Amino acid sequence: MSLMVVSVACVGGQDKTFLFARPNAVVPQGGHVTLRCYYRDGLTNFTNFTLYKDDRSHVPIFHSRIFQESFLMGPVTPAHAGTYRCRGSYPHSPTEWSALSDPLAIMVTGVHRKPSLLALPGPLVKLGETVTLRCSSDTVFEHFFLHSEVTYEKPLHLVGELHGGGSQANYSINPTTSDLAGTYKCYGSHLFCLSYG
Repeated sequence: MSLMVVSVACVGGQDKTFLFARPNAVVPQGGHVTLRCYYRDGLTNFTNFTLYKDDRSHVPIFHSRIFQESFLMGPVTPAHAGTYRCRGSYPHSPTEWSALSDPLAIMVTGVHRKPSLLALPGPLVKLGETVTLRCSSDTVFEHFFLHSEVTYEKPLHLVGELHGGGSQANYSINPTTSDLAGTYKCYGSHLFCLSYG
């Protein structure tokens, strides 16, 4: 007589699932980022969750592993850059797993040379006027990301255009308001690996 053990799990629970990165999804090479999986409009974190990298690359630390509360990823290398999703098990029903979260892009900085960032016509702007932020580099970048240091919103994605052997992208703010004032950084990107900011 042989014994066979079968484990059954239900997937695709009712609540929306969210994956968050703290302090930010833009991480310096060699730095750390904490990933947490939430449900109920992002208010309750899963006690147990799994992580998936969308490019299906083999990430040994994720293979068949269940994380508790949070996962501290690092020191981060270019191999960590990419799009992630999570699925959590509900505390009241450990065999019931949520649907996959929406994707979260983890971007690693410090991999490429730093682009320049200019404010045109200048960095001092009166309320209501237009200012154009220009990211430019002598390296050809497919994408630029404009990051505001005063908000926790994800960086603004800009498509790079060829310019004088390099690339650039412009973002115009019109009209300017006081909540848009602050420090901005520009990153050039190739496949989620970013320049120094």
